[in-house]
Amino acid sequence: MDKIAVLIPCYNEAKTVEKVVTDFRRVLPEATVYVYDNNSTDGTAELAAAAGAVVRHEYQQGKGNVMRRMFREIDAEAYVLVDGDDTYPAEAAPEMVRAVTERQADMVVGDRLSSTYYTQNKRPFHNFGNDLVRFCTNNLFGGKIKDIMTGYRAFSFQFVKTYPVLSRGFEIETEMTIHALQRNMQVDNVVIEYRDRPEGSESKLNTYSDGFKVLGTILRLFKNYRPFAFFGVLAAVLAVFGVGFMIPVLNEYFHTGLVPRFPTLIVCCFVLVAALLLFVSGVILSSQLAKDARDFEFQLQTVQHWQSTARE
Repeated sequence: MDKIAVLIPCYNEAKTVEKVVTDFRRVLPEATVYVYDNNSTDGTAELAAAAGAVVRHEYQQGKGNVMRRMFREIDAEAYVLVDGDDTYPAEAAPEMVRAVTERQADMVVGDRLSSTYYTQNKRPFHNFGNDLVRFCTNNLFGGKIKDIMTGYRAFSFQFVKTYPVLSRGFEIETEMTIHALQRNMQVDNVVIEYRDRPEGSESKLNTYSDGFKVLGTILRLFKNYRPFAFFGVLAAVLAVFGVGFMIPVLNEYFHTGLVPRFPTLIVCCFVLVAALLLFVSGVILSSQLAKDARDFEFQLQTVQHWQSTARE
């Protein structure tokens, strides 16, 4: 087991990867730096190896796929995850590692948005997207995380070995954050300085397509982790529509004894039945979620025992 593992997922980062590896080897001399190359065609892997990194490969395209491979293969007491684009300062890494090793944090978020991000980042829609994702995540899942989409994080062994990587692309950051909030893990924020990519280095993140994937991930995880609220809201909406259209029909029946709009009455009955089914589904899934939470706590104990054994 490594004491500290620095994880750098890379796809065509030849202009910056050598500097990133060198910087992290300097500030964390006791760490092992791993670069996972994701089908780069510009010599990223060779440059990383020359700089002293342990280079491995993931052939399924996508940042989520790379992280799944890293989390499976590497055992360490503390992990630092950073992008290979040289936008994050290596100097913040020791503080983030101490939050894991000394303050028992499960995930440490490198907070760009509280420092220089808005002045350095030249893509205004990215700024809006970061604010929107932060607002949705914190309000739907009860968090106080300052930067949801940051690619600079530190993790504990328990987090890495109990986190199921389901996303394939850049929505992975949102998924990690929501997982930590849902599992009541300790999350710390460390303010970091952010610098935009150097000239000639291009972002792989598409503002619109990846942005919609992130919002879809939030909605999917809200359904999975807050089923009673999700299905309860849908049931309430259907119930309001059903009752709203049914009231005039019933009012006319009580005054005349006739029901001239049978199709409306039938549709309203079906809508109300659907609302009832959604409500019951939310109740059942909430009970299953409670059992899943109990099972997860036992899983954490198993992983902690495994870590203690590995140290010995």
